[in-house]
Amino acid sequence: MLSAQSAPVVKATLPAVGAAIEEITALFYRKLFDAHPELLRDLFNRGNQANGEQRQALAGSIVAFARMLLEHPDTRPDTMLARIAHKHASLGVTSDQYKVVHRHLFAAIADVLGEAVTPQVADAWDEVYWLMANALMAVEARLYEQHGTPEGGTWQRMTVVARHEETPDTLALVLRPVDGTPARPFRPGQYVSVQVELPDGARQIRQYSLSGAPGRPEWRITVKRVRAGAGPAGEVSSWLHDRARVGEVLPVSAPFGDLALPAGDAPLLLASAGIGGTPVLAMLHHLAATGSPRPVTVVHADRSPADHAHRDELRRLVSALPHASLHLWYEDPGHQASATAFASAPVTVSSGRADISGLPLPEDVTAYLCGPLAFMRTLRGDLLRHGVPPRAVHYEVFGPDLWLAQQ
Repeated sequence: MLSAQSAPVVKATLPAVGAAIEEITALFYRKLFDAHPELLRDLFNRGNQANGEQRQALAGSIVAFARMLLEHPDTRPDTMLARIAHKHASLGVTSDQYKVVHRHLFAAIADVLGEAVTPQVADAWDEVYWLMANALMAVEARLYEQHGTPEGGTWQRMTVVARHEETPDTLALVLRPVDGTPARPFRPGQYVSVQVELPDGARQIRQYSLSGAPGRPEWRITVKRVRAGAGPAGEVSSWLHDRARVGEVLPVSAPFGDLALPAGDAPLLLASAGIGGTPVLAMLHHLAATGSPRPVTVVHADRSPADHAHRDELRRLVSALPHASLHLWYEDPGHQASATAFASAPVTVSSGRADISGLPLPEDVTAYLCGPLAFMRTLRGDLLRHGVPPRAVHYEVFGPDLWLAQQ
């Protein structure tokens, strides 16, 4: 909760800070990387820095947190904080780095806003920052404790023991610890970070959902190659596609992520698009392995059947559940998308973009969304119009959380 003296100052200055926040964060990152180039080389995603997405995500989280403090002073945005904290822990972020961020962020605020940053204004926004930072550090400390490691110490060396090209642009890698022990358990829907050393010596990190069945002695990740287009080609995804052969050893983090299925028999909607289908696979593996009787509606959208990674596996998993249905949408369905190709599963196959407005969703459904931001925003809007309460709609974002930046 903001103090009585800071709340009115933050309220009065929030419009000005919000209007300038992207300029502030752009200057902040320049200052940060000038002082600490190793952070850009080995911690931050250089691709997201180049296209500006990381700046937007930071800006959105700060403004969203300040707004929540003002509008809901008696509550804490635990969902937002947990999502950020899990991502930080998967990267190995430590508490001392929050002091470094604070120093360069507030230097950028002073440079951009100039004389408007009076001591009173600086103190009020300093309070906002440390309320958010201390909350995140507390969650991250608990996550590290749960894994039995010191701050940032969840990394382990894992060997690629199998490799399968699912589509021309997606690659499945099976990983096992190099010491021969079983891979640690994970909750379906969680992800791991993978670090690779690039030709220029940078050690870049990316997150990938665990797409295989929980409880097995190995993990599986599915990597989509990011091709050059609106932005540069993906550094890590390209390296993994080109270099991660059987026998390759990779530093991999412990599993993180707060997108986890609730216990019970309540109905579920699992909706994904593109590579966003990977956490859904782990959820379906878990439901099938436990013989879940709960109603499950699975929705997936993709460019075409040939682009749909793990398509046959998805069909088999849905078929294994007694009260599940599968609804596929392809922008270019081709001849492969006939319903007869999926005769063993309750399935509908449609052309175009996913549309859930005609699906018979129960009132007490819990929805899990994963895919491009536009896809998730559209489906979330459709669900809210359907009467699904906001608290029952959960999502996972690959990369910076621009959901917050565009609220």
